[in-house]
Amino acid sequence: MQGMKRRGLTKKQIRGYREFLYILPFLLLVLIFSYYPLYGWVYAFFDYRPPTPLADSKFVAFKWFVYMVENPTRLKRLLEVLRNTFAISGISLFFSWFPMIFAIFLNEIKCVPYKKFVQTVTTLPNFISWVLVFSVAFTIFNGDGVISNLAMNAGWIDKPVNFLQNSNHMWFKMWLWLTWKNAGWAAIMYLAAITGIDEELIEAAKVDGASRMKIIWHITIPGILPTYFVLVMLNLASFLNNGMEQYFVFRNQFNSDYINVLDLYVYDLSREIGGYPLSTAFSILKSIVSITLLFATNWISKKIRGESII
Repeated sequence: MQGMKRRGLTKKQIRGYREFLYILPFLLLVLIFSYYPLYGWVYAFFDYRPPTPLADSKFVAFKWFVYMVENPTRLKRLLEVLRNTFAISGISLFFSWFPMIFAIFLNEIKCVPYKKFVQTVTTLPNFISWVLVFSVAFTIFNGDGVISNLAMNAGWIDKPVNFLQNSNHMWFKMWLWLTWKNAGWAAIMYLAAITGIDEELIEAAKVDGASRMKIIWHITIPGILPTYFVLVMLNLASFLNNGMEQYFVFRNQFNSDYINVLDLYVYDLSREIGGYPLSTAFSILKSIVSITLLFATNWISKKIRGESII
């Protein structure tokens, strides 16, 4: 720092260099784990067969990109996968307000021990793997599970019912499991936004005789709407990214037509002979679409809110 001062740098410039050094380790982590793996995209342009070295593989240009849609059967399968992806992502986007409302009512709990208990119980599922979540679902909804046994004992059904093998409302059921797992964690962002609301506004509203619901409607919700819109736009940018773990563990022969999303489809392709470059090509297209959606939502944010998200 003394050398910088001797070179005539201002305090503002020195502070800028110091702050850059603070974030430099995180930038390096992003470069190593997010950008360096993009080198693997090159496999989409070769006829690669493991364990043959890439240098010995034939360059095929856009062969695998054309391969996705040139066969009618393969194209039909791809359209089914996109249907499932858009349906499940659309349901999640439509109900994206749920964590916000949950955070608002959680904030209204005045009993601090009970509030901490509810927040802890609803946040813990986020740290449970999808394998354990499916174990819970299997215990409750299997043919020999809790629900089936209770229904038989009550005389509502005559024989066991395996609810996990029922494909009805599969998209909505996947959203329910996702919400049960992530709602408490997602509410943390909104709870932080609520704490940023000026307490003087709330106190002034109470002096004027406003009820708790009116305070929520006229102060709390408007105060956290900017956070909600930013999160919605980020979710829209990752519209095609459903992940695969949830759908991999819940998939069976009865619901596979409704649960096979794009990430899971890419994973299945990677396990087939010659599927590695094809799955890489799918990942490239998905990334391009995600980046396009990100910039589109950023443009919409500028037009509607006057602020960008990136």
